[in-house]
Amino acid sequence: MRALICHAPGEIDDLRFAEVTPPALTEGGVRIAVHAAGVNFADLLITRGEYQERPAHPFSPGMEAAGVVLEVAPGVSHVAPGDRVLAFLDYGGFAEEIVAPARDVARIPDSMDWVTAAGFPVAYATSHLALRHRARLEAGEVLLVHGASGGVGLTAVEVGKAIGATVIATASSDEKLAVARDHGADHLVNSGDDVRERVLELTGGADVVYDPVGGDLFTASLRCIRPGGRILVIGFASGTVPQIPANHLLVKDASALGFSLGQVRKHRPDAVQAALVELLAWAAEGRLRPHVSAVHPFDEAIEAMRALRDRRSTGKVVVRVRPEGA
Repeated sequence: MRALICHAPGEIDDLRFAEVTPPALTEGGVRIAVHAAGVNFADLLITRGEYQERPAHPFSPGMEAAGVVLEVAPGVSHVAPGDRVLAFLDYGGFAEEIVAPARDVARIPDSMDWVTAAGFPVAYATSHLALRHRARLEAGEVLLVHGASGGVGLTAVEVGKAIGATVIATASSDEKLAVARDHGADHLVNSGDDVRERVLELTGGADVVYDPVGGDLFTASLRCIRPGGRILVIGFASGTVPQIPANHLLVKDASALGFSLGQVRKHRPDAVQAALVELLAWAAEGRLRPHVSAVHPFDEAIEAMRALRDRRSTGKVVVRVRPEGA
């Protein structure tokens, strides 16, 4: 089979396509013919050897995919050969076939196409589990979402609205803010403005902050969080990991909460499955409108990763591994 291979830690331009042996079916595994794979910021990190997971080389990046089940291990009963599914992966999605643990595989609605399904699991599960389970966001609370036009940020806007929160979205341009508005954001703030002042003007503060950016925006969040508020540390797209002053948390009676989807998948797989059930139901009902801004053929997988790296995308970027209609 054909796969995009990382032979050593480095930049995405060092990746190469190769013919490789399909992965062996594992105990409790599901073999899937990949139709499309989602691109995530973590793919850039794992390629550079900067992600918390460091697989042995060579390996393929790609942490989510959608396709048709080819084969299941004994004892797997919730999916069967021929089913249309999506899957979480630690890595390996940029390949024509994958094997995923059954607990990380879910059937998709008939109405969901391959591209939408491929970009669905990581971002939506991150936002659902972080907001509903980690931060305990409640209807009527104010949710501040940074990077609100990006892959995870945009899903946080939608999940926050589905829960019943008032959502303030930040992004770096009017065009990106318009995407967040179209997906339900109640208020828009350019991240180049004084975010603290704008949030205080709009709502008097935020109950929950969803921060995949870090850097100066984290500092602004600390200054506009309400008493009892929760800041979700999702990632550091700015490249700057903030240092959290504990005295600010004390004075504000606030909490900083780390969230790692990988850790939840490893230690609480039932929670991930439950989140997918609710998210896919919301999608089928039209309460979620997944946004894919760019679809690249498999041959252009590196360009798809460049688009994410260079911040030329909104929502998700997806690689179509098999041609449409295949």
